[in-house]
Amino acid sequence: MTEREKYLEQFNNGLHRLGRVTMLSTMIILTLVPFIFGAIYGVSPDGKGFLAGYIKVAMIYLPVSLVEFLVYAPMLGVGGSYLSFITGNVTNMKIPCAMNAQDIAGTEPGSAESEIISTISVATSAIVTTLVIVAGVILLVPLQPVLQNEMLLPAFNNVVPALFGALGLKYFAKAPKIAVIPLTLVSVLCILVPSMINQTSVLIIPSGALALLIGFILFKKDKL
Repeated sequence: MTEREKYLEQFNNGLHRLGRVTMLSTMIILTLVPFIFGAIYGVSPDGKGFLAGYIKVAMIYLPVSLVEFLVYAPMLGVGGSYLSFITGNVTNMKIPCAMNAQDIAGTEPGSAESEIISTISVATSAIVTTLVIVAGVILLVPLQPVLQNEMLLPAFNNVVPALFGALGLKYFAKAPKIAVIPLTLVSVLCILVPSMINQTSVLIIPSGALALLIGFILFKKDKL
């Protein structure tokens, strides 16, 4: 093992220690919030109702969380993954920011340089997001007539699709043989069943699995 590899291993081990501590602390703090409010106001949720609600939510979000981790962690790297999953807005902010930064820097996917760029971009995104939220809270009342303008509401509703459409097109163009079938099937499904448009987290599981299968078959046939 070279000195560079030893340093990178030590660096990543430090990130894992810090990331596990901060993530565990965040989970504990977020979990304690409703119990603290319950203790202050003398209320608590019904056990059976809580369990029933938890099962309904967990049936969807536990598999989705696992798939998102397996898909996003290799793209974000160690530091970027911890920062993204702690600060949130992973799919609509952190992933596009990291991928665009890596593309601009011209780094190889999975390389140490790519992970560093990802960590810096995700951290910058988190800081900018926080500043924007602070500014939004301060300016919420003065800007309320603008934000509630009927002419602008459709634009606000399409910010995320426009962002991912522009970002996704670039990557679809790089591997059209892999992208065309999953993209077509998901698009047809959303047209035939409009309610599925709001279930993108669920659709990512079969479409991602199909893309991996197509990529594997093309790789075996040496047609990539």
